Amino acid sequence: MENSIHRLCDLFKQLGLADDVASIERFILTRRPLSNGTPVADASFWSASQAQFLREEIAKDGDWAELVDILGSLLSR
Repeated sequence: MENSIHRLCDLFKQLGLADDVASIERFILTRRPLSNGTPVADASFWSASQAQFLREEIAKDGDWAELVDILGSLLSR
């Protein structure tokens, strides 16, 4: 079984968001910090389908789970 390697820009593209570096930085800067202890998938700025995708990937420890964790960390700072 081959592991997929994804980048943060790939996660943003998967979520239907602008995936260039400047847009990703702007997204993070304008939405952080998440309230203390708020899981990234529970943030109020996601659409229902985006939140569902994030939850599913974390729950199944899927290909995207590591990047979802990284995004959560970036949003929590």
